[in-house]
Amino acid sequence: MGSPRLARPVNFAYLTWTQRQRIVEVVVKTARGRVPVVAGVAATTIADGVFQAREMERLGCDGILAILEAYFPLTDDGVFAYFRAIAESVSLPVVLYTNPNFQRSDLSLPVIDRLSRIDNIRYIKDASFNTGRLLSIINRVGDRMKVFSASAPIPACVMLVGGVGWMAGPASLIPRQSVELYELCRSGDWPRAMELQRKLWAFNEAFAMHGLAACIKGGLELQGYDVGAPLPPQDPLSQAGVKEVRQALAAVGAQVVMTGFASG
Repeated sequence: MGSPRLARPVNFAYLTWTQRQRIVEVVVKTARGRVPVVAGVAATTIADGVFQAREMERLGCDGILAILEAYFPLTDDGVFAYFRAIAESVSLPVVLYTNPNFQRSDLSLPVIDRLSRIDNIRYIKDASFNTGRLLSIINRVGDRMKVFSASAPIPACVMLVGGVGWMAGPASLIPRQSVELYELCRSGDWPRAMELQRKLWAFNEAFAMHGLAACIKGGLELQGYDVGAPLPPQDPLSQAGVKEVRQALAAVGAQVVMTGFASG
């Protein structure tokens, strides 16, 4: 999939399958091969996960990011079978996505180890805030799998312990500053990286207080992108949130064009 970088996610949980397909079509067409397009696959069954993965490959994606949606808990063997089936159904590289804060059945270290031995499972995105867990994964999988974090508060820490990048919401609002942080980490300039990360901390505070979708959509509106409000029953960004996000954008030099924007 090319050089590891930070990536910006789409919140698939609130989209219909038709909407997800259309988003992927537009992104693939717009990217024109200049950057890799990694599409999300999320399902409760192996059959549905395999169908989605094959469809994403047909649409021209460069990789698959796979997450398991489970209503009931599953055994380690069941979790392993789900991700293995998706990987074996496509010729694309696969990113495992584990989010222990939200998932009913998480990827355990033994399962991650087993999956890392499947040829095209080459990356894992871990959404915990636990750098110790990241170290455990890195030590377990060695060179077989590269580790990303999905935790925006600790990107420099992720890179310091051996991760190759992160995939988190704030990058949607501050892509230039996020890439700068990534480049500083990659070059090993940790003092400047930590200085920049401290400046970006206000975004993490806003996201924690006002919600990911509300902050991303409200922040994009402030920058002149007519993306609308989050889908109900999610709330739009509050007046206090608008003020906080606007201040955070201005503080890092991000352009704010809709100074009069008000939440719904």
